[in-house]
Amino acid sequence: MYKTLFRPVLFMMDPEKIHHLIVFILKVVTRIPGIKRLLSGWFSADDPSLVTRVAGLEFRNKVGLAAGFDKNADFYREFSVFGFSFIEIGTVTPLPQKGNPKPRLFRLVKDQALINRMGFNNKGVDHAVNMLQKRDHCLIIGGNIGKNTLTPNDKAADDYATSFEKLYDAVDYFAVNISCPNIAGMEKLQDTDSLREILNKVMKIRSAKSTRKPVFLKISPDLSFHHIDEVIALYHETGLDGIIATNTSTTRDPLLTDPTVVSQLGSGGLSGKPLTAKSLEMVSYICKQSDNAIPVIGVGGIMTAEDAINMIKAGASLVQVYSGFIYEGHFLVKKINKAIAAGFRQE
Repeated sequence: MYKTLFRPVLFMMDPEKIHHLIVFILKVVTRIPGIKRLLSGWFSADDPSLVTRVAGLEFRNKVGLAAGFDKNADFYREFSVFGFSFIEIGTVTPLPQKGNPKPRLFRLVKDQALINRMGFNNKGVDHAVNMLQKRDHCLIIGGNIGKNTLTPNDKAADDYATSFEKLYDAVDYFAVNISCPNIAGMEKLQDTDSLREILNKVMKIRSAKSTRKPVFLKISPDLSFHHIDEVIALYHETGLDGIIATNTSTTRDPLLTDPTVVSQLGSGGLSGKPLTAKSLEMVSYICKQSDNAIPVIGVGGIMTAEDAINMIKAGASLVQVYSGFIYEGHFLVKKINKAIAAGFRQE
């Protein structure tokens, strides 16, 4: 019903506007007594076999909402009704910033894809911390952190350290985002030396804390296998707890949408179905190279339950959805969890 009735209507509107409208409606609806519990029962499909322990955290199922959806921790409570076991908020930066000029979010319907050049638009880390003060600890929250656009790369580590410090008591794990293609020059932070500086600074802060929070690194799907090997080496060197693979891509091939149309949309990160094979390949490579010793969260192109199962078979401990949630609808999480649980029962 979603794809035949609701999605065509929703897709008639600007993607960013419809996002805000849906959030507003959900906030209003879930304030009605009993509705949140009803929706949670409707959209959830938890099963004891789905409980997964990763980096010291216990997830009640294997599906999370990727960063970028709830940038400011404004509506994670409302979106928890869709069956997610964890929600990654952000990307959060030390200072508020408006992001890139609009329009900056586009659909490629033929490809079941999105192009975004949001540019880390967010209300700043202090706002996120405030919004997370009264959260329900049954839902695991990740904090995706990045640098402000105007911060030069040689000062980037300071931005990551600031957000890490301020968010530390408010989230359950961190995702260090050095792979977003929508911040000018950010790709240089993926160089080994720059990345080492950021991670060492973050880990130094963590070492002084009484509670150890897991730190994951979110990587680009455009990395070569050589660069992935360097990331694996840094994982062992710096004390990372896992890798999130992958972010959005700068590539545009192969796409079904007219190349002229795609070109007119301009720059931005590509997500959705075109990333399915590439993200799966990267997850598989990381897991094989590490003998499955590195916890991996698989994200990118998970549009169906089968895509999620393939990620898990490739070695991913958990998966995240974003574009698939938009294209497939609000039952996607339930479908994935039911399919995974059914697979476990057949083994």
